[in-house]
Amino acid sequence: MFYIYVIKDRYNKLYIGYTSDLKKRLQRHARGYTAYLKRRRPVKLIYYEAYLSKRDARAREKSLKNYGSVFSGLKQRIQDSLRGEYFYKNQRL
Repeated sequence: MFYIYVIKDRYNKLYIGYTSDLKKRLQRHARGYTAYLKRRRPVKLIYYEAYLSKRDARAREKSLKNYGSVFSGLKQRIQDSLRGEYFYKNQRL
């Protein structure tokens, strides 16, 4: 399986990523192994999509990152998840 995911950082900024191992990738983000999110922890998984095809997952990630209207549509669909209480002191991935 291949995944695209959206995570929210401590400043409520959204980050879009792609991976073939979602659990491992989220653990790496949570531990600060990625440069962009290192100082923005903790992070919280907000949304993900699963694909059988790597090409489909990469195309979806690219469309979310490059086309604001596509990402705006997704944010509209998940607006309740985006509004939820975010900052959890004892959160672990």
